[in-house]
Amino acid sequence: MIPEIDVRGCIAKKMTEGALNFEFEADDSLLDIPFVKFAGPVRAELFYRILDDLSVEIGGSLRFRLEGECSRCLSETSSEIVSEAEGLFERGKGDGETYGYANGKVDLTEFLRDRVMFGLPPRLLCEACEQWENE
Repeated sequence: MIPEIDVRGCIAKKMTEGALNFEFEADDSLLDIPFVKFAGPVRAELFYRILDDLSVEIGGSLRFRLEGECSRCLSETSSEIVSEAEGLFERGKGDGETYGYANGKVDLTEFLRDRVMFGLPPRLLCEACEQWENE
């Protein structure tokens, strides 16, 4: 389950910083690589900071595993992906570069979906094909 950040509650408790460590299931529709799937949940290790204007900075990393067929030779393979996750949430609607939040609660769902999608490689390669490409 993806947690929310209760900005009002944090301000009331004078807690302007915190950490979030959790797992969630990524949607296979994010994958654009044929014959590849997520092998287990996405592990999120995030921190947040509430700024004076009540915007919320999020940072940290996402870790997940992909498995399936190599995009080049079609052999079975898997790969551990680590992706940086940074974003800014502002009260009201986001402007395309920031995310918005309402009612004092930051919903991380769209942010996490975007970060997973941007962390995906263009293709999945086995070790042999990856070495061959790097030569």
